[in-house]
Amino acid sequence: MLLQELSRIFAADGPLAGAVPDYRPRQAQLELAEAIEEALQNHSTLIAEAGTGTGKTWAYLVPAFLGGGKVLVSTGTRTLQDQLFRRDLPRLRQALGLPIQVALLKGRGNYVCHYHLGRLSGDDRALKSRAEIGQLRDIQVFAQQSKSGDRADLATVPEDADIWNRVTSTRENCLGQECPHVKDCFVLKARRQAQDADLVVVNHALFMADLALREEGITDLLPTVELVIFDEAHQLPDIATRFLGTSVSSHQLLDLARAAEAAGLAHAREATNWSEAGKRIEHAARQLRLAAAPIEKLPGRKATFQSIPDAQAFDEALAALLDVLDKSSQLLAVVSDKHPDLAAVAKTCLDLRARLFQWSQPDRQGRNALRPAPGGGAGVPADADGGAWADEGPEQESAAVRWVEHSQHHMRLHSAPLSVAQIFSRYRGKDQAWVLTSATLSVHGDFGHFQRQLGLWDAATLRWESPFDYAAQGVLYVPKSLPLPSDQGFNERFVQALLPLIRASTGGVLVLCTTLRAVENIAQRLEECFEDEDLDRMLLRQGESSRRALLERFRAGRNAVLVGSASFWEGIDVPGEALTLVAIDKLPFAPPDDPVLEARLNLCRSQGGNPFMEYQLPEAAIALKQGAGRLIRSESDWGVLMVGDRRMVEKPYGKLLWRGLPPFARTRELEQVLAFMHDKQAREEGLGEDSGVAVGAG
Repeated sequence: MLLQELSRIFAADGPLAGAVPDYRPRQAQLELAEAIEEALQNHSTLIAEAGTGTGKTWAYLVPAFLGGGKVLVSTGTRTLQDQLFRRDLPRLRQALGLPIQVALLKGRGNYVCHYHLGRLSGDDRALKSRAEIGQLRDIQVFAQQSKSGDRADLATVPEDADIWNRVTSTRENCLGQECPHVKDCFVLKARRQAQDADLVVVNHALFMADLALREEGITDLLPTVELVIFDEAHQLPDIATRFLGTSVSSHQLLDLARAAEAAGLAHAREATNWSEAGKRIEHAARQLRLAAAPIEKLPGRKATFQSIPDAQAFDEALAALLDVLDKSSQLLAVVSDKHPDLAAVAKTCLDLRARLFQWSQPDRQGRNALRPAPGGGAGVPADADGGAWADEGPEQESAAVRWVEHSQHHMRLHSAPLSVAQIFSRYRGKDQAWVLTSATLSVHGDFGHFQRQLGLWDAATLRWESPFDYAAQGVLYVPKSLPLPSDQGFNERFVQALLPLIRASTGGVLVLCTTLRAVENIAQRLEECFEDEDLDRMLLRQGESSRRALLERFRAGRNAVLVGSASFWEGIDVPGEALTLVAIDKLPFAPPDDPVLEARLNLCRSQGGNPFMEYQLPEAAIALKQGAGRLIRSESDWGVLMVGDRRMVEKPYGKLLWRGLPPFARTRELEQVLAFMHDKQAREEGLGEDSGVAVGAG
């Protein structure tokens, strides 16, 4: 494909202009498309940071359409995945007049499973409420009428409804070719369509699940492609860490106990006392949870393998559970060919037992049964680092951290790799091109942190600034009056500093907090202030309903106040008056009780590095840039970004943080911010000219 063809498509009188209302040519968009075309031709890797408003979706889709090879587009969220498939791709296909075949592929948990739906339909006791009876009826009708079986297409059953877990399959309980409904299977249909399509839309979670399966030698999940495009690529390191680790929960073990009893009684009653067999698994799982109970009193309710309180009792309970699962596996293996349900339970039992044993290695003496030493003696010794271990020699990157999480309702055993760089970077085929794009990949123009995390040292790095006039459209405000975030009265003072801006604002307000505890505290204080001052503002807080429902109410409210944490820092697009004020309570440094972070910092320190400058600060800078990116979403938007953490201005490292943000005008004076807001609102209402309020340059 010639570069002239790209110029023609993106021109003011080109096919995109004819298909997209209010289309305007953007030089950055064309340059990004040309860089992607070059990466495709050279089978190379491109890391491309494109500021908000660049139009990066069209920039990567056009070369993908014209390249002639098979393409995989991976997104950070299912929401963006659906938007690409249902809106952007059909519109572009029509504009370019190309017969491109497109497929949408999600993880199997997104598709109704005919077999598990049938089992639930025949078991009245499995329904937990009157609401679930109605939900089951809706799902039954949906399964008969839907072509895709994608639960996102059934609006009447909430996305987070518990019933979905019982009418979808997992890799462990899928019956595969043994399933009586194999010909109608929605998962297999979706995978076949993906194999036949020119362009397949997935999300990062599915991509990483495929990567993890390939590490185990399983290669039938995603098709082979010539070009992989990662949108929202800043999420990849965290998602890779999650999917390349392992996790076993007490819920999974209790589910196994119930499933073993039910399948045994139904299909192999004479083989053993299945009620007793189920009770043994349940008892061993509960004993392990009991042994882990002291962890609930620790910070974050987490403990690394090396810091588990009363480790001997925990290890004995884990050994007892492994023994029970071992015997249960042997028992189930004898009867597994009698019925698919028994085969599925046997597979789940074996898988959970394997994951738990893997988690237990190496033991507290450093012996690793999974990696015997060359001389046939004890295994590779553990690092002294909070439960991390490593192979000797070139495989240093196999270092991992293990921890236990305990709460009132569940217990989970986790392990995660300290680095995903080696596994991720070797996954690219030599004839493949990779494009990783997002508005937030660099720290003040430096891509080193992102490249280090994913092992992409040979990648080309390019960046394009947003076309927005941030200095005129927005103000960054860091109040002078606030105490340090460690101060006991910080939340109260933060709300006091925020209130004048809320009073002055006629648009929506998004308050971004760094912890869920702060969400509760700040939302509660705002509610009290609204009542005291008789402020008529809708107040929404994370947790009171689903993220999607909260955002819909926020957009519709026009001047609502929404208080949220992690998941609200990115992926939110609320242009116009519905969002004119974003307030961030503290700099988003990761919590010190995160075991993965703690182990990574220790590893960095042990290698003579500076963990704060090399890891914590870059992570905070990228997260801060994501939060700030919620404010200005179009050329006509305006707004105020308030950051309540004075360290951003007063600490030497703060310069790296605010310089990494869009070039807003900056001030620490409340009067200047209020004048800016008044001026913008007056102009929107057509009541006055630009007053030329003086605020510091960006």
